[in-house]
Amino acid sequence: MRQHLQNPIFSTISKLAGEHNVQAYAIGGFVRDIFLNRPSKDIDIVVLGNGIEFAEAVARKLNVKLSVFKNFGTASLKYRDLEIEFVGARKESYRRDSRKPIVENGTLDDDQKRRDFTINALAISLHPDTYGELLDPFDGIIDLENKLIRTPLNPVETFSDDPLRMMRAIRFATQLNFKIDEVAIAAIKNNVDRISIISQERITEEMNKIILSAKPSIGFNYLFDTGLLHKIFPQMTALYGVDYIDGKGHKDNFYHTLQVLDNICETTEDLWLRWAAILHDIAKPATKRFEPGHGWTFHGHEDKGARMVPKLFTQLKLPLNEKMKFVQKMVQLHLRPIVLAQSIVTDSAVRRLLFEAGEDIESLMLLCKADITTKNEYKVKKYRNNFELVQQKLKDVEERDSIRNWQPPVTGTDIMELFGIKEGREVGIIKNHIREAILEGEIPNSREEAIQYTIAKGEEIGLKVVGKP
Repeated sequence: MRQHLQNPIFSTISKLAGEHNVQAYAIGGFVRDIFLNRPSKDIDIVVLGNGIEFAEAVARKLNVKLSVFKNFGTASLKYRDLEIEFVGARKESYRRDSRKPIVENGTLDDDQKRRDFTINALAISLHPDTYGELLDPFDGIIDLENKLIRTPLNPVETFSDDPLRMMRAIRFATQLNFKIDEVAIAAIKNNVDRISIISQERITEEMNKIILSAKPSIGFNYLFDTGLLHKIFPQMTALYGVDYIDGKGHKDNFYHTLQVLDNICETTEDLWLRWAAILHDIAKPATKRFEPGHGWTFHGHEDKGARMVPKLFTQLKLPLNEKMKFVQKMVQLHLRPIVLAQSIVTDSAVRRLLFEAGEDIESLMLLCKADITTKNEYKVKKYRNNFELVQQKLKDVEERDSIRNWQPPVTGTDIMELFGIKEGREVGIIKNHIREAILEGEIPNSREEAIQYTIAKGEEIGLKVVGKP
C-alpha cells in the first residue's frame, strides 16, 4: 500500500506518529477510492488517543491553520488541495429516538465496527513500524471486488441505529453501480419507518446525490423496492402501475419517469433539469381519466404539475428560488416542443414557445428529447427528425424576430405619453394587443411598426394621440 501514500502529508503524519508514540490510520472513503482508482481529496485520519492533540501537532509541523470542533472531537486542516480530518478512535451506542450516538473512546476495532459499510471500514496504518499495512477485518476488499454494499455488523442494528445509512447504502450502490447485499435489503425493508427520525434536509441531500449519479434509476428502483420512496416521496410512487379498462392500458408512468431521468443524465449534469425530468409527469395520477372510445387521458397534467412544484420543493426542503421557478417552467412547457414535433410548425407557434421559454429553451429541448421513451424505432426516428426541424425553426425565427427574452418595443410609459392617459386598463389592453400581434407575426418586432400599431389600437378604443412617446 506504500505506493498509494506518496503525498508528503502521509510521511509527515507518520513521522509525528512515531515521535508521539501514537497509532494513526487513514480510513474510510480515501482508502476505498484507492482500490476503485477514484481520485479523492478528503482524507480521514483516526487516532488511538486524542485526535485533536495529534491534529494540532500536524498543523504546527505543516504551519497551517487548524479548525477544531470540540463537541464532535474532531479537527480538520487544509494542505494543498487536500481536506484532512482527524478524530480519535470511537465506539458508539444509540438511543431508539435519535441517530446521534453516545460516543466513547475506543480501539481501532471499535472504530471500524461503527462504520456504515465494509468498503468504508478499510484502514491503512501510518505508524512508522507498520506503515502502509492494510487492516480489513470485514473483507471490504472482497466486497469491492464483488461490487457489493454490505454492513460490518448486523444490518438491522446498523440501519436502526442510524436510518440515514439506508439512504447512504442506496446512494453508494447508485454512484458505484454496486449491488446491495440481500440481507441488507431485507433490513432496509424492516426499518423503513425509522427514516422518520431523519431530517428532511439530510434525506434530500442523499437523494440529490443519487440524482446526480450517472444512472439514477438504480437508486430510485432500490428506494421503491425497499419501500423507502413511499415514505420520503409518496407523490413519485403514485406514478407506479397501469390501469386497464376495455382492454386499454397506459404506460407505467413511474418507470417512464425513471427512463426520462436516465436519458437526460446522458446530456446534462444540471441537478435542476434532472429534477424537472423527475417531476415532468408528477400530476398524471391526479389528472388520469378514461374516455370511452378514446382511452386514457392526462389532460392538463403539465399545468397541474407546475402548480405542484412549489409545494413539493417545500416538502422536500429544496430551494424556493429561481431553481424552483426553472423546474416549474420546464414542467409547464414540457409538452410544447413535442406537440410542435408532431405537427406542421408555424412561425407563430415557435415565436410563442421562444417567448415563454426564453433563455431556457435549450434545456426544454433536452427534456423533451429525453421524454421520448417509446420502444418503437420508427416513432423514435420520426420524433427525432421532427425535433431537428423544430430546433432549426427555433433558430431561424430567433435570428429574424429576436423573441427570446422579449421586451416590448412599446412600453406602458410610451402608451401613456402617446395618448395622455394614466396607468390603467387601457394601457394593459394595448400592451397585450402588441404582444399578441408580434407573436402571431401580424407586425414585425420593431419599435416603428409597434408605434403605428399602438396608435391604431388606441383609436379603436376611443383614444386620441396627444403626444410623442
